[in-house]
Amino acid sequence: MTQAAQTSCCQGKTSCADMPKKNAPLNIYYDKDCDLSLVKAKKIAIIGYGSQGHAHALNLKDSGCDNVIIGLRDGSSSAPKANAAGFTVMDPATAAKEADIVMMLTPDEHQADIYRDHIEP
Repeated sequence: MTQAAQTSCCQGKTSCADMPKKNAPLNIYYDKDCDLSLVKAKKIAIIGYGSQGHAHALNLKDSGCDNVIIGLRDGSSSAPKANAAGFTVMDPATAAKEADIVMMLTPDEHQADIYRDHIEP
């Protein structure tokens, strides 16, 4: 197995032998285990509104986080969908500047460019 494949399949561990064993205990968290007050008062920017972005945005909205904004490039075909779901849509740079929390939920191959060109400056 190549080092790249090993890192990918083993979640950054040096080898698959370092991964948790099959019968290791699994922590399952429920609503009662979370303190949503930590994020409810925050402005949360979701950058991207594809398969991951829309799911996270709607989940936050359904959980009572009313201040979720969507960052999309100009002309994005996802903008009408986000607007129809009741979200404010703006460019990624503005969304990131206005937000207390930023979630980058764009395709992996575009994340570095979006961050470098729009978020970091």
